Amino acid sequence: MSLKEAKSYGSIGAILSLLGGFVPRIGSLLMITGLVMILFAVKEISTAFEREDIFKSYLVAFILRFGAFLVLMIAVLFGIGVAVLKGMPLRAMDEAFWAVRHVIGSILVGAFLAWVLLVLGSYYLKKSYEAIAAESGIDVFRTVGSLYFIGAILIIAFGLGMLIILVGKILEVVAYLSLPEKSETGEK
Repeated sequence: MSLKEAKSYGSIGAILSLLGGFVPRIGSLLMITGLVMILFAVKEISTAFEREDIFKSYLVAFILRFGAFLVLMIAVLFGIGVAVLKGMPLRAMDEAFWAVRHVIGSILVGAFLAWVLLVLGSYYLKKSYEAIAAESGIDVFRTVGSLYFIGAILIIAFGLGMLIILVGKILEVVAYLSLPEKSETGEK
């Protein structure tokens, strides 16, 4: 695969991951497919520019962001599972209050840990996209990385970060479509 295919995979992957958040039922599958396509695109960009650190940073970001998702899901399932197993709906009102408090507490702890992993993952994504911007001369990648990082930090502020990440995802499509067909390092 050359930089031309990386451009195709990256742009299609970015579009799929963007649409995945809006399509019911198969949205998760679209998003995962898109993220894997972007992973392959970044690998090829890294190879084309002979910079292994680009892919390594993106891979770390990919793993940390996936870990954030898993931590959040485990916390929610754990919180709900504990409530169901302890028979929370069947308890008296004062006992149910304490049970709800523990459920919400476990979910909040999980959400905080997921947020920390998301911020760390977004930092490595920013690092990878800054390196791609430096090598390709396409500053949109730098902007995308910054938007993802700022969005991840602000996601805790009532979802404001989600809007910033959405803008970053749209610009990610533009960034991949702006990639040159060949690198200046002598790619065939």
